[in-house]
Amino acid sequence: MQGSQAIAQVLKQEAVEFVTCFPHNEIIDTCAGQGIRPIMARTERVAINIADGYSRATSGRRSGVCLVQDGPGIENSFGAVAQAYADSSPILLLPGAYPRAAQGVPPNFSVLPSFQPITKWAGQLNQAERIPQMLQRAFTLLRNGRPGPVVLEVPRDVLAEELDLDRFAYIPPRRSAPLGDPAQVHEVIEALLKAKNPVIVAGQGILYAQAWQELRHLAELVQLPVMTTMNGKGAFPEDHALALGAGGHSYPRTVSHFLDKADLVLGVGTSFTRSSFVTPIPPGKVMGQITIDEGDISKDYSISTGVIGDARAVLQQMIEGVQAQTGSSGRTGEDVVIREVRAVRDQFMRAWMPRLTSDEVPINPYRVVWELMHAVDRRSTVVTHDAGNPRDQMLPFYETIAPGTYLGWGKSTQLGTGLGLAMGAKLARPDWLAVNVMGDAAFGMVGMDFETAVRNRIPILTVVLNNGRLGGYDRLLPVSSERYQLRFMPGVRYSQVAEGLGGYAERVEQPEEIQPALQRCIEQVGAGRAALLEVITREAPTVPRD
Repeated sequence: MQGSQAIAQVLKQEAVEFVTCFPHNEIIDTCAGQGIRPIMARTERVAINIADGYSRATSGRRSGVCLVQDGPGIENSFGAVAQAYADSSPILLLPGAYPRAAQGVPPNFSVLPSFQPITKWAGQLNQAERIPQMLQRAFTLLRNGRPGPVVLEVPRDVLAEELDLDRFAYIPPRRSAPLGDPAQVHEVIEALLKAKNPVIVAGQGILYAQAWQELRHLAELVQLPVMTTMNGKGAFPEDHALALGAGGHSYPRTVSHFLDKADLVLGVGTSFTRSSFVTPIPPGKVMGQITIDEGDISKDYSISTGVIGDARAVLQQMIEGVQAQTGSSGRTGEDVVIREVRAVRDQFMRAWMPRLTSDEVPINPYRVVWELMHAVDRRSTVVTHDAGNPRDQMLPFYETIAPGTYLGWGKSTQLGTGLGLAMGAKLARPDWLAVNVMGDAAFGMVGMDFETAVRNRIPILTVVLNNGRLGGYDRLLPVSSERYQLRFMPGVRYSQVAEGLGGYAERVEQPEEIQPALQRCIEQVGAGRAALLEVITREAPTVPRD
């Protein structure tokens, strides 16, 4: 058995159904021989984004796998891997590599030193005999601790190397879910029950631990208002009476209102990272944290009590501890918090409803978000956004009511990422509708990979908000925009591009056209075609922030 065959066999044992790729890697064909479907993108970046979306949509229970070639293939992969790393997404990248004798010889690209800062682990398969061991390590890291990308480069000569069948043994590693230290869990419970205005910040760790039921149970026991991070959106139903919505660069008034008055902020499954794209915690707050990664504790904020453990396991410990003190029904009947949440939410929505239902021409992008939310079945639709304005416009107003229905991302903001994420989500959930909302600049980055969806029969819906400019860059590029029109990209008909690439496409310019066009596009997606809806929008620089 050759090295490439051994790798394909391991992937088969791991129940890998497909690998994304571009353009060449010897493992592609050996995978195909094992019945593992290769999906070729037009760029390495989007191939990785597809694998990334697949991992996110499965809560990391299945990891997307991507194969790229040595040299330019792995060089072009950097941005997509960096995005997965920033968002803690568990993907496996198996790039080809120069033969071992040619490594370290300029100008041959060296993978390990370049990718170690943006991966959970970057290693090399230096002997065919080590393939089972090294891949077992890779999948162990993908399944345990903080999720993140793993890169394992495979030199060409290792792929051709023979290994002893009698010594080939691979055992798929299991996922662990460690409990928190009981004393520390008790401290958090005591702080929670003593606090007058506690708030939970639920992060992506809830989704990866599949702890959404436990989170809801605890919130209802203690009458806790819950906000989610951008990456954690969907972890708590936003139609729930205790839901504050999601916070990122933009956020609803409910988030800032309750954070401002909180005397305890408890993060569950969140890193509490300081970033321009993360809602800041007001200074002077007492903070607790439950996280799978010890590196998160007191990283950016001073944490009074930190618990290291799996979000689901620790939340169950907390539920049992709370019930031991309050009884099995908890603080039921106390609707003061619920009434306050409702009042603040209603006030916020009244203020923003004119934008959400606007009849302006060009179309207000908030109207597009509103129409999309009412056009889809939100329990069987996964949506994602792109960086920039689409992210900030969708996050506060697209109401999620079930886990796994929203892929929020953006601690790094690789423009164009959403297109591949939507394809990966569709592959993970083929019976669901998958929607990507992106701007015209984002389409300019990755638009040719709409053809990847067409060619590979991955029927997704892409909504392009076309305002003919880089939205929001008027304040960043005032002189060059005025003198040289630098941020303007007028006149492009993205619907015609999509049609030319073989998909179904429509273009709308009037608000009343949005809903029927969405329905026709959704029908086309249901029939197995990738569809694109281009909406001519106005610039809307105002986002909800306090």
